[in-house]
Amino acid sequence: MALSMETQLQSIFEDVVKTEMIEEAFAGMFMDTPEDERTKLISCLGAFRQYWGTLPQESHDQCVQWIVRFTHSQHSPKRISFLYDCLAMAVETSLLPPRMVCVALISSDSLEWERSQLWALTFKLIRKIIGGVDYKGVRDLLKAVLDKIQSIPTTVSSAVVQQLLVAREVVEYILDRNACLLPAYFAITEIRKLYPEGQLSHWLLGSLISDFVDSFRPTSRINSICGRCSLLPVVNNSGAICNSWKLDPNTLRFPLRGMLPYDKDLFEPQTGLLRYVLEQPYSREMVCNMLGLNKQTLNIAQHKQRCPVLEEQLVDLVVYAMERSETEEHFDADVGGTSQLLWQHLSSQLIFFVLFQFASFPHMVLSLHQKLAGRGLIKGRDHLMWVLLQFISGSIQKNALADFLPVMKLFDLLYPEKECIPVPDINKPQSTHSFAMTCIWIHLNRKAQNDNSKLQIPIPHSLKLHHEFLQQSLRNKSLGMLDYKIALLCNAYSTNSECFTLPMGVLVETIYGNGSMRINLPGTNCTASGSVSPLPMNLLDSLTVHAKMSLIHSIATRVIKLAHAKSSIALAPALVETYSRLLVYMEIESLGIKGFISQLLPNVFKSHAWGILHTLLEMFSYRMHHIQPHYRVQLLSHLHSLAAVPQTNQNQLHLCVESTALRLITALGSSEVQPQFTRFLNDPKTVLSAESEELNRALILTLARATHITDFFTGSDSIQGTWCKDILQTIMTFTPHNWASHTLSCFPAPLQAFFKQNNVPQESRFNLKKNVEEEYRKWKSMSNENDIITHFSLQGSPPLFLCLLWKMLLETDHINQIGFRDGKPQLKVLERIGARALVAHVRTFADFLVYEFSTSAGGQQLNKCIEILNDMVWKYNIVTLDRLILCLAMRSHEGNEAQVCYFIIQLLLLKPNDFRNRVNDFVKENAPEHWLQNDWHSKHMSYHKKYPEKLYFEGLADQVNPPMQHTSQYLPIYFGNVCLRFLPVFDIVIHRFLELIPVSKSLETLLDHLGGLYKFHDRPVTYLYNTLHYYERHLRERTSLKRKLVHAIMSSLKDNRTPGWCLSETYIKFGMSAREDNVWIPDDTYYCKLIGRLVDTMAGKSPGPFPNCDWRFNEFPNPAAHALHVTCVELMALTVPGKDVGNALLNVVLRSQPLVPRENITAWMNAIGLVITALPEPYWIVLHDRIVSVMGSPTLTTETAWAGCPFALLDFTACHQSYSEMNCSYVLALAHAVWHHSSIGQLSLIPKFLSETLKPVVQTEFQLLYVYHLVGPFLQRFQQERTRCMLEIGVAFYEMLQAVDQHSQHLHFMDPICDFLYHIKYMYTGDSVKEQVEKIIMTLRPAMKLRLRFITHSSKIETSSAAPPSSSSSSSTTTTSSASAQPPTSSISVSSPSSTQHTPMSVG
Repeated sequence: MALSMETQLQSIFEDVVKTEMIEEAFAGMFMDTPEDERTKLISCLGAFRQYWGTLPQESHDQCVQWIVRFTHSQHSPKRISFLYDCLAMAVETSLLPPRMVCVALISSDSLEWERSQLWALTFKLIRKIIGGVDYKGVRDLLKAVLDKIQSIPTTVSSAVVQQLLVAREVVEYILDRNACLLPAYFAITEIRKLYPEGQLSHWLLGSLISDFVDSFRPTSRINSICGRCSLLPVVNNSGAICNSWKLDPNTLRFPLRGMLPYDKDLFEPQTGLLRYVLEQPYSREMVCNMLGLNKQTLNIAQHKQRCPVLEEQLVDLVVYAMERSETEEHFDADVGGTSQLLWQHLSSQLIFFVLFQFASFPHMVLSLHQKLAGRGLIKGRDHLMWVLLQFISGSIQKNALADFLPVMKLFDLLYPEKECIPVPDINKPQSTHSFAMTCIWIHLNRKAQNDNSKLQIPIPHSLKLHHEFLQQSLRNKSLGMLDYKIALLCNAYSTNSECFTLPMGVLVETIYGNGSMRINLPGTNCTASGSVSPLPMNLLDSLTVHAKMSLIHSIATRVIKLAHAKSSIALAPALVETYSRLLVYMEIESLGIKGFISQLLPNVFKSHAWGILHTLLEMFSYRMHHIQPHYRVQLLSHLHSLAAVPQTNQNQLHLCVESTALRLITALGSSEVQPQFTRFLNDPKTVLSAESEELNRALILTLARATHITDFFTGSDSIQGTWCKDILQTIMTFTPHNWASHTLSCFPAPLQAFFKQNNVPQESRFNLKKNVEEEYRKWKSMSNENDIITHFSLQGSPPLFLCLLWKMLLETDHINQIGFRDGKPQLKVLERIGARALVAHVRTFADFLVYEFSTSAGGQQLNKCIEILNDMVWKYNIVTLDRLILCLAMRSHEGNEAQVCYFIIQLLLLKPNDFRNRVNDFVKENAPEHWLQNDWHSKHMSYHKKYPEKLYFEGLADQVNPPMQHTSQYLPIYFGNVCLRFLPVFDIVIHRFLELIPVSKSLETLLDHLGGLYKFHDRPVTYLYNTLHYYERHLRERTSLKRKLVHAIMSSLKDNRTPGWCLSETYIKFGMSAREDNVWIPDDTYYCKLIGRLVDTMAGKSPGPFPNCDWRFNEFPNPAAHALHVTCVELMALTVPGKDVGNALLNVVLRSQPLVPRENITAWMNAIGLVITALPEPYWIVLHDRIVSVMGSPTLTTETAWAGCPFALLDFTACHQSYSEMNCSYVLALAHAVWHHSSIGQLSLIPKFLSETLKPVVQTEFQLLYVYHLVGPFLQRFQQERTRCMLEIGVAFYEMLQAVDQHSQHLHFMDPICDFLYHIKYMYTGDSVKEQVEKIIMTLRPAMKLRLRFITHSSKIETSSAAPPSSSSSSSTTTTSSASAQPPTSSISVSSPSSTQHTPMSVG
């Protein structure tokens, strides 16, 4: 077949190019007339047309390639020219497809620049026919032409340049935006692949390519966040977990979309950003999130994720710490300066990243050596060696000695002394750092001995005295706890079991207590081992990680052993407190908190060691800090399953389980709720209580607060399709309930709608009263004690027993003067009912109380009621105060009954002195800094002696005649008491009181008397922040109550915090004063100082605006998180409306302020973005008003007002540097800073803002471009987090373009506008919005329609080779789920997207 095709083609074409002998003899002297030429062409074409019609489709390509080969085999330019004319005519008469001809020509091996005439003729033909090629074909041809041009060497004869330039003309024609052969977006993609950033194009193309690339700079800027490289997150803030901060793990660059010529700084590695995050305590999760590092890959050899860029930043951070130590004014190796905290943090970071193999230890040490060589930085050398010792001692046994030997090179560099270094004062904790290098040498030497290695290094002369001191100390068998000798020995010999046993044994013995000594714990029959003084934090800090791991392992093993043995002697208080302190070290997480949750707790539970279980839950409630949320939710799940076990149905343990669960639920951070609960969507039952209505209500309140603060439900009116739906439905199945209207009105709208739809019918108060009367009659009529006990404790009988006890007391004043009975039956009934079922009785009792108080006559009667209620709590110990108040606070009473309910709470807490005295004494005698205390246990015991906890109805037993013996075995109590248990309940009570306006005064009274308790709150600032944020609407007009709340909580902490730790001096001086007639309105200076405080904190200014503290025990994990929250609390506490505060914050940079330095403006915008997005909606929504006013300004409405280009006008950085900035560019940069820090919920208001507010005002090109600049950079985030919004924005952009097209006589910036719209199509929407967009494009002016024709597929010629449309139109989610960074890859043979690109959207 092939042969016959060639033969036939040969006969057609050779016939027309053959010449007579005379023509050959007189070459160049004979010429055909144009008529002859035309005749030859027509006859040749006629013959070819006939033949072409007989060819099967699959042979077409082969046929055209043969013609091109035949043409290129000719030597006469005249023949080539004639044959090219044939091809041109075949294309013009639609005989041959132009794409096929162009591809065959450009792919020909004979097309070489050396054959300059053939080159010129070929490209002339391509130039002539390429107009008929479809746009994807043109894209492929552009790539092929550029590749051909690349083959031309840098130096050629000037004689041929003219002919070579024809190829440039083809490129010029393809890139000509008026010719519009393809979307310019395709062309830029191919060009940038061939000539990436910083690479010059081929000389033949001259400035053609660079000019074309420059024409895309406006589009790049539309897609760029102003000053992005200067924006920084607050680590552990909700915004820090979103996609905004992701970096490429290999290059540290931002993941930019599309092959656009972004500004140079966006292509730079963002080392400053990573370094800043690494410097923050508790930032490792964020670092892993930013770089996409996955901890799960540990121990999987093929997945080692070494990240050299991270390694380099860690090394730079160490060098920075060395410099800080050198320059610190008061640096003293024994005291440790402010760099002390940095070294402590560095040690933790290094261990984590090296342990998970994201960084290589030997590489880092060698890099350190290189960077420190010749610097002479030696003041911080002991700290550096201490950091290295942490890792070496813990991992030297499992790794090769060679990995650790580079440390000796560092030693030679940093310890140049010729004489021996003297032994430091070992009474100071810093002495352990001075010994670090000697300890490293001992570990290396030990390893070399064990491996029989020849690499043994003799002890360096300068360390001899240190080494001798350690050897000598080891020989001393009686080690005291007064100095740091024990720590030194543990650190030096932790890998040598013979030497390690002695010092570690002393530590362990100190906290276990010797076998014989016993001490009493609160409650009856509860004794513990005798050691009460925990190991001080200074000592624990002075132990290496390896020594700490040995210690915590020893403690955990002992606890499990005692649990198995079911020992009746409780753990020593010193052991419990020391264990709690060890759990604060993140470096030992696997043996620490992870072991605690996943090994120790289950083991103790399995052994039914309820005393130890109670101890562990107490530790978690009162002694844990910065526990990662997944561990807390895991514990919550454990607690719910625990609650169902029969053995936990005893008063003390049940109370402890419920209290711990309540703390866990209410303490969940707003940004933690969604990520944690979505992990349980398949089985929501595990994180919900099957029977405790109070716990499930607390969870709903937490959910409402979290979704409000993170703006999760913004823009939606239903919970359908959200992660909350299954959780709420499961709760309503387990514990159906209603909410009072005043509480419901604070919920986000979708939650309100859910509870209105799922309304639960409630028992009427009248029925309740009737049932109680009925049961009471039965009680009085029954005489047999056993019958009474059986009847009233029968499972399934109505939970009215506490109501009966109330009636007995109300009628007789005594519980045992009913008929002839003593109080024994009552006690027996209560014991039979059991702790778990009794909660239902408390719930009913709470409702009954409200009914009784509502109908009581007042006065004497009221006093008597409250006295009886008080007796039930404190005299008879029937119900604990915290449970009763929690039940009352969680009931759903309306109107007058709600006020009565809160009145009962107030009376119960304040009228009798019982609780007030307990609170006052506890607050006066104790301090919250448990980690600094040595005598907590003695204070704890004296408090419990004065106010014993009675949890087993002891008061009731004492009323029995004769009094019954107290036989209940108390579980050990190390930390808790009724005041601390009441704190999370008080949090809830305050919120309930805030919801009901008539009880405001009562709340102020409560805060006056009990506010001091907040001294012991785990998160007082967070609680204030959440309260002021969630109830912003309720508190707007109640400024005195707001001020009271802030004052009560902050003043409770004043004795335990350094001045200036929270509220600014200005606020304390003017804002706290309670004069209603003379309201303080802060000026601009106040806001500038407040924002400046955050700017300085984030810049790491030393000394910082806030006092230094140990972040391990702080409410917040790092200085910036602290600064942000206290700033927000202060701003929300102001008596000024949110709108005014928001405007004042924007004015900090939008007005000329003497306190705001020009050169640092983006850092200030960053701080404003952080603060304003962490405030409620009225504070940040004012930004929309500013944008609207800019849109209406003459700069954007009258294009003549600004003579230059709008892209220069909107380039904030360039304008700012040249002092030519204008208000519109400032607002643009500030909007970018705010939206960059916004949650996706806040951002989801943008589509509505565009369509309802901005679209009606957009009429000029400048306005349109301003909107594109505003929103363009956030499309990537919308695509990743809320696709629906992205599609709405896409349509709004076209609708605005339509308005501008109709209002403008001339459009000057059509090309950048179209480039941006193509960018949106190929990077984000694909064909998802094609239907809406096509209708709009058809109404635009011809030039615009022509440019956008590839979006509507209304091309002049649409060839059959177009790629089939993707399935994108059927589902917007599938089209945009993947994030391709390129438009479809070109290829001569394939026009569909390249499979390796993962391009998600259709390109057709």
